[in-house]
Amino acid sequence: MAQTSYEELFAKVQTKLTAEAKRLGPAIPYTPGPDGKYEDMAQKDITWWTNGFWAGTLWLMYNATKDPLFKETAEANETELDEAMTIYTGLHHDVGFMYQLSAVADYRLTGSERSKARGLHAAALLAGRYNPRGKFIRSWNRDRAGWVIIDSMLNIPLLYWARDTIDDPRFGYVAEDHADTVMQNIVRPDGSTNHIGIFDPTNGQLLDTPGGQGYGPGSSWSRGQAWALYGFALSYAHTQKQAYLDTAKRVASYFIANVETTGYVPLADFRAPATPVIYDTSASLCAACGLLEIEKHVGEFEKPLYHEAAVKLLQAVIDHYLDLDPATDGIVLGATPAYHDKLREVRLIYSDFYLVETLTRLLGKDFLIW
Repeated sequence: MAQTSYEELFAKVQTKLTAEAKRLGPAIPYTPGPDGKYEDMAQKDITWWTNGFWAGTLWLMYNATKDPLFKETAEANETELDEAMTIYTGLHHDVGFMYQLSAVADYRLTGSERSKARGLHAAALLAGRYNPRGKFIRSWNRDRAGWVIIDSMLNIPLLYWARDTIDDPRFGYVAEDHADTVMQNIVRPDGSTNHIGIFDPTNGQLLDTPGGQGYGPGSSWSRGQAWALYGFALSYAHTQKQAYLDTAKRVASYFIANVETTGYVPLADFRAPATPVIYDTSASLCAACGLLEIEKHVGEFEKPLYHEAAVKLLQAVIDHYLDLDPATDGIVLGATPAYHDKLREVRLIYSDFYLVETLTRLLGKDFLIW
């Protein structure tokens, strides 16, 4: 798609997001309910892991447009999230998603000291989940002291930010130890990934790799692939550690090879039975952002591979999976939270976030949100 066409699409996205922001006010969306309208996660579950993605979308839009509506709505969301810290017990590794995209984004764009404090509070909480024997950050809560999930790779940029913001290398050490453990134990040699690694929390020995949100053990959950692709690219950007870029490229090659067979719309799992056919467009757009990140860090003759794959992933969504009607909630169709989830091919807030991030990257209107 030509640059002007991306501009036209961005204008339509802006119109719809403006309408949504006016409807929602301080409410935090996740997915539309049975009536087609967003439910307010601030009321339903303030510690829900996706509760930063709407604020992140708004900050991307504010940076690109300078429309104060986006800034004010994002700030209202950020204030709502204070209650999550008060509750505390529902929070886990996804404080990266929640506060990187809300408080840290706010601080980066406005210099708000209150937002900086929120971000540092979240970073301290995340670093506090570090297991020094296993050299990993534990995922989730309950009886899962040795569990690590691939999603965590997109939460640790919060630690790199904290490292740089207060000049404290401890945060970086925790992030790199965790990335190394994931790289060595959860990413497979062929570039596919497990969703979950279960470690002995007393010594770090890998015990099991269950299927998690994918089809089953040994399968290849596509959004997990996207988390890994983007997460390792970002870890390279924050550390210049070549092994992270090499890992991101290996996962990217595996992802591209698989989506090539399905018209650049990823299946929910790349290693699942032929039926039912389940797609996940959230994996498309997260991977597109990761591919554009890899493009920034490779040589001239490698760049087209990653750029063109990102554009093809975006174009497949544009062609078949967009609702730009300002009267409806949610833009991107076709997202699947997990292979066995009762929700299949629906509207999810993080799909819209990655759509906006992809567009702003391609238009040169983005900022360092990770």
